[in-house]
Amino acid sequence: MKTLIIGGAGFVGGYLIRELSAAGAEVHATCLPFENIKERCTSHNLDILDKEAVCEVLEQVQPDVIYHLAAQSSVSLSWKKPQMTAEINVVGTINVLEAVRSASKQDMRIILIGSGEEYGFIRKDACPLTEDEPLRPGNIYAATKACQGMLGEIYSRAYKMDVVMVRAFNHSGPEQLPVFVISDFCRQIAEIEAGRKSPEITVGNLSAKRDFTDVRDVVRAYRLLGTKGVSGRTYNIGRGKAVEISYILQTALSASNMKIEVRQDPAKMRASDIPLIEPDVSLIRQDTGWTAEISMEQTIEDTLNYWRNNLPEE
Repeated sequence: MKTLIIGGAGFVGGYLIRELSAAGAEVHATCLPFENIKERCTSHNLDILDKEAVCEVLEQVQPDVIYHLAAQSSVSLSWKKPQMTAEINVVGTINVLEAVRSASKQDMRIILIGSGEEYGFIRKDACPLTEDEPLRPGNIYAATKACQGMLGEIYSRAYKMDVVMVRAFNHSGPEQLPVFVISDFCRQIAEIEAGRKSPEITVGNLSAKRDFTDVRDVVRAYRLLGTKGVSGRTYNIGRGKAVEISYILQTALSASNMKIEVRQDPAKMRASDIPLIEPDVSLIRQDTGWTAEISMEQTIEDTLNYWRNNLPEE
């Protein structure tokens, strides 16, 4: 099988390249000219805002399955740069869908990667959220991803295209940027242990409840959806169990022998935060047999050890 990962230089892209390669797929991946893909695959420079360039890559590669990972994926950054977020996540997706629609190869499957954030201001007692739950996005990033999923459904129905939509809930693991909560906590702890900062960790909202899955489990789900997902369907991907951010923090702190104080940082508080987001993941389990296997504690331990060994040089 020939696969194409659009946006392969990012955190998830690297893990997906490894997952697909280990399964025997021929892997192609795109990145921006200033980016670098570390994993072994055939790489292509691509800016998804250049529609003609997207068409050229598809004609060159002729993939069986396309994984559309290219996105502005930070909620906090989406508040600061809403236009950029919309251009990449919405216009970029339209360019990819149009390129697939006009490609000479007509049997390409595209996996559109969305987010659990799309559910937004959910109804009381709505959790665990099924894929049929109405979307009420609570931040700009979530709104753009909800739009992406709607576009995928429209193209699937109107043009009979093979499109599978995903709403991936929070995922983490070694190598993730510290703008995301588990990596942020772990990096701060590693910096404290290394004597680079005072024994004080800064945090945002600790009461929010989120579903966290290891990125290695998530990319396995993506691979399975590439062959077993039902065209036109949307799938939740997550552990199926939300925990408070405070539990994440305490688990990370307990893995260190340092005495560390916790201080809330107003700059890390979001303009709008949803108290609880938890998915029902029975549909992907039913269609692919997938379930999360790596414990959250293992994810936190692996991420902390990564930062202990990979802090940037001062």
